Amino acid sequence: MPVRFGDYEFDSARRRLTRQDTSLHLTPLAFDLLEVLITGTPRVFTKEELHKRLWPDSFVSDASLTSLIKELRRVLDDGDRGLIRTVHGVGYAFGGAIAAAPSGPISAPAALIHWIEFNDRRLRLHPGENLIGRAPDAEIWLDVTSISRRHATIVITDGTAELHDLGSKNGTRANDRLITGPTAIDDGDRIGVGNLTLTYRRAPGGPPTESQASGAR
Repeated sequence: MPVRFGDYEFDSARRRLTRQDTSLHLTPLAFDLLEVLITGTPRVFTKEELHKRLWPDSFVSDASLTSLIKELRRVLDDGDRGLIRTVHGVGYAFGGAIAAAPSGPISAPAALIHWIEFNDRRLRLHPGENLIGRAPDAEIWLDVTSISRRHATIVITDGTAELHDLGSKNGTRANDRLITGPTAIDDGDRIGVGNLTLTYRRAPGGPPTESQASGAR
């Protein structure tokens, strides 16, 4: 059953975490960790217990668990609210007040539309992989020599977007930083491919209707 804490809703069955009906991106292990803490609240889980839950068949250092805790706090914007509690010398616990999500029918939020803005054009993105490059089948086709044929992809999943470099010759940047792995992107973020800069946008209902068009020539 989905549960609420503050303006967040956590749905274990659908593997969704939302804030005011906006989906938030968590890596799979961070989601699993949050599920353990929420379903076990107010219990304090030792580091050993969490290691066994998250990595049952392998050994990892405490740094891996610490990294997941930091991810949860960042995504939950957990400054001084204490949603993810550290119990020194023991482990971690969930500190939020949990309530059942409304069970009656609710109005569905407007669907999020994703698109790329470039040179006064709007290029709509579809669910799944959207290829950026010089290949003829690229959703975002950019006929520029500094860009590889299959340069990068934007993966749209359940209201979130993730940027992946495909081993391009000049790399892919998110907000001017070279990415080294899958990178979540948010509305307004800049995407650098070759010597070009695109802007990723998303909003309920999306931009004014405009037909899909090529990027640069």
